[in-house]
Amino acid sequence: MLSYQHQVFIEVAKHLSFTKASEALFISQPAISKHIHNLEAHYKTPLFERKKGAVTLTLAGQILQLHLQTAASLAQQIEFDIGSIYNEQLLKGELKLGASTTIALYIIPAVLSAFRKQNEAVKMSLLNRNSENVMAALLNHEIDLAIVEGKDKMANVHSQYFLAEQVVAVCASGSHLAKQQHYQLDELKHMPLSLRERGSGTLTAIGQALAQHGLKTSDLNVCMRLGGTEALKNFILADDSLGFLPLKAVAKELERGELVQLYIDGLNIERHFYFVQRLGDENNGMNKAFIRFAKGHYNF
Repeated sequence: MLSYQHQVFIEVAKHLSFTKASEALFISQPAISKHIHNLEAHYKTPLFERKKGAVTLTLAGQILQLHLQTAASLAQQIEFDIGSIYNEQLLKGELKLGASTTIALYIIPAVLSAFRKQNEAVKMSLLNRNSENVMAALLNHEIDLAIVEGKDKMANVHSQYFLAEQVVAVCASGSHLAKQQHYQLDELKHMPLSLRERGSGTLTAIGQALAQHGLKTSDLNVCMRLGGTEALKNFILADDSLGFLPLKAVAKELERGELVQLYIDGLNIERHFYFVQRLGDENNGMNKAFIRFAKGHYNF
């Protein structure tokens, strides 16, 4: 169990801000400063440099941060191991997840609900960002398990396959594009197109599918970029452009006839989702339990 002063240090080091740390921990900024001062007195060395309002870690602070990250992971594992001695189905501990937008909105909520009902002693949290930012949160130890599109090629993470999802071309039912449902690939170059922001897994999947035909997104008539699946969907509903969205994200709108699915001959877009952990955390008991449960939920 980490001391409270160490927990305060972790928050300040993560945000590089005494103000943001106080907001995260719900204590005053003077209290944050006092805890850090006591910790620096204990180690007999400064842990942070404060210059012109900016906060940075000293070498001693960097060393302490690395050790505390390891200690925090170990503390979680201890709580999990002891909590599951007598009944592996009644887990105890913390589950800090991060998921890209599609997963967070349409795939994982039902899994989280079922897992919580079966493991009420587990404290759970879910961070929702695009794939690139979720990976950054994982490497910064903000979360312990990421679920993102694509198998990450970073050398310091371990990826494990979860499931696949289809990305489809859609337009509003009132759009001029809905007058026909099948288009040739060459026609796509001239159609008004709205896409997700750079860094999103959906955009990466579109780029990979286009590359198989010698095309890039820069070859297309991109009229709008939006951050987030819901933002893009709502824009397509109100606009006259084409958008590529996960099938699960537009299933209700397609069923109600608000959106129309278009078919671009030869263009098939499929995203593959993976569980990603930092190297060395593959045997984390809570992560393994959740991965096993999630795969079982989708019958994999």
